[in-house]
Amino acid sequence: MSETRYTDQHEWVRVDGGEATVGITRYAAEQLGDVVFVDLPKLGHALAKGAEAAVVESVKAASEVYAPVGGAVTAVNEALNEDPAKVNGDPEGEGWFFKLKLSDPGELSALMTPDKYEAYVKGL
Repeated sequence: MSETRYTDQHEWVRVDGGEATVGITRYAAEQLGDVVFVDLPKLGHALAKGAEAAVVESVKAASEVYAPVGGAVTAVNEALNEDPAKVNGDPEGEGWFFKLKLSDPGELSALMTPDKYEAYVKGL
């Protein structure tokens, strides 16, 4: 059973077992506009919660993507190198950025549930 949580910086993290998949939300993708480039973290790189993990560039701007939880990078979405527009087409699915082996699953409790994130976005 996977569980998805959100940050106030519009990253999402979906945890399945001890592995977390990270990407940006639909709201973030819409705000960025057409994504043209994604700079992904290196495999094995250890990320602390809140650390800059990736960069996403669009026709409008470049934006950092932060690690919603800490852990070691176990996979990156290589498909984004060839087709960065996947981020726009399916930001919370095929447009994921990287996967982490969680260092502290307790960090998830500080993140927003889907309902809380939806309310947060409505308030923006």
